[in-house]
Amino acid sequence: MRKQILKSQAFAQDGQEIPVASVATVCVTSEDADHPVEHAFNHHRGPRGTRWVAGQVGEQTILVVFDTPQAIGQVSLEVEETDVSRTQELALAVSSDGGQHYRELRRQEFNFSPEGATFEREDWTISEPNVTHVRLAIKPDRGGKSCRATLTSFVLMR
Repeated sequence: MRKQILKSQAFAQDGQEIPVASVATVCVTSEDADHPVEHAFNHHRGPRGTRWVAGQVGEQTILVVFDTPQAIGQVSLEVEETDVSRTQELALAVSSDGGQHYRELRRQEFNFSPEGATFEREDWTISEPNVTHVRLAIKPDRGGKSCRATLTSFVLMR
């Protein structure tokens, strides 16, 4: 007989946050040592919350690889930029086949201006029953400025 003990947190009820740290591996193209990717998944959200900052300029990817397939019903994203006027683009895609193929679900631009809009939040309702991978592709500035991508929070819910 083959047997495996499953983590009870993997079976959260609908509407509850998926505990990414317990049920997935997070891969990232780069991170600033003072702003690691863990900051995007902690509970320090909202304006002046902790955040992930890319360690390099240019496009970045955050990949969430689940230990077992997860049902995802909502994705919440927060981005804060207080220093640079820019338009950051986020593209959310999921895979149900172990990362072989991805289907893009949402693409959103966030416009920032230090004199005005410095914080953006999006809540996307989706219905994806057997997700093995979630990919968030981030273009830090659609206008081509040399800047780094940021993400204050990345919340996946049932």
